[in-house]
Amino acid sequence: MPNHSLNALTQRSAPLLKILGCEYPIMLAGMGGVARHKLAAAVSNAGGFGVLGMVREPAALIRSEILALRELSQAPFAVNLIPACTNAALLKEQVDTCLDLDVSTFVLFWEVDTALIRYLKSLGKTVIHQVGYQCDADAAQAAGADVLIVQGQEAGGHVRGQTSTLSLLPQIIQHCDVPVVASGGIASGQAVAAAMMLGAQGVSLGTAFLATHEANAHLHHKQRVLAAEADKTIYTTLFARNWHEAAPVRVLANAATRGEYDSADRDLIIGHQDGQPVYIFSTDSPLVGATGKLDDMALYCGQSCSQISTLCSAAERFQQIAEDAAQRLNQLP
Repeated sequence: MPNHSLNALTQRSAPLLKILGCEYPIMLAGMGGVARHKLAAAVSNAGGFGVLGMVREPAALIRSEILALRELSQAPFAVNLIPACTNAALLKEQVDTCLDLDVSTFVLFWEVDTALIRYLKSLGKTVIHQVGYQCDADAAQAAGADVLIVQGQEAGGHVRGQTSTLSLLPQIIQHCDVPVVASGGIASGQAVAAAMMLGAQGVSLGTAFLATHEANAHLHHKQRVLAAEADKTIYTTLFARNWHEAAPVRVLANAATRGEYDSADRDLIIGHQDGQPVYIFSTDSPLVGATGKLDDMALYCGQSCSQISTLCSAAERFQQIAEDAAQRLNQLP
């Protein structure tokens, strides 16, 4: 990718890029199960910032994923954890494993764990916190977070807030002293440029990278995302069987959202993956190697799905988005 063509993209992001240590202000969203080492390494190698989605994963898997990523890339990356949905013992094991492997950057999400942020900062680590409300942004910044990711309701997967990206973003930026990254409804250069025009220094992309070869999502999930339109995604609290609260997610329509299962089916096993059963209404999305009723699982998808239509490599998607964003920003006065 010719560096000179992306000056308009990088010159607006100098503080963020200094913190992250990457070339371009495009982050991989920490999608649990989907953002494993192949995808994180591909995004980092393209010049972006890879993130391993290790939500509630055992310490052994986190260790193997970090080591596998480092075999593929020497570029900076982060590990994504969600303290609120992880029991205390497992969370400690996760954090200790990351520290033992000298992980330098953490991405946290959901409720703000002030004690954890302060602990990581005391060790010299970089902390990025994804937020969906002004109060979460204030709390994360007060705890010492280095970067905030502002997630709008358009996002796929678990959705923290109830406000659109382009409405919440300028509000939080106005009250923020650290770099802000935009997430939700962004899968094209045009959308990246719009977010940066509102003051974002970068973007965090999930749906755009889910539909790539390196993503650990099942091909069926990728194909459903590519065929979807923005107004066909569904915001629901149905998929919360193994979550700590009835949290909203954005998914594609399937038998579960159409009401073809009810509360009496909650212990129904609809498939298997990673050696474990998948229950109806669980947060598990179909991953590579999953078997069973794949379409009845949680098919996470953001409203940005309408901005992508082909399955490609993560590097190709990255380049398309970065170059288009730079071109549009270059055209501005």
